[in-house]
Amino acid sequence: MASIEVFPNPAPHRPFVIKHFTNEFTSVCPKTGQPDFATIELEYIPAATCIELKSLKLYYYSFRNEGIYYEAVTNRLLDELVAACEPAWMRVTGHFNIRGGIGSTIIAETGPKPE
Repeated sequence: MASIEVFPNPAPHRPFVIKHFTNEFTSVCPKTGQPDFATIELEYIPAATCIELKSLKLYYYSFRNEGIYYEAVTNRLLDELVAACEPAWMRVTGHFNIRGGIGSTIIAETGPKPE
């Protein structure tokens, strides 16, 4: 598993939202062995640190050959990203491509977004 690197929040005195997305996320369906493709949206309010983007990309790529259900991977992304940067708030949204006529969106977050 690729490690997630962080850097100091350049504006810790102000709450602000960071949004990153990739449309290159892939994993493998554990039931069929077929590839699953998704757009992953990451939104968070940083506390002391922010996520470094190259390490985030490599972290996402580490799921390429992993057999994991949509719901499990979305929640795992949230858990591991929260552990890496300890944000004030975070949401991970997985928009999984249509397969067999069904598309799925999974949303996992740490709780209500602070106002």
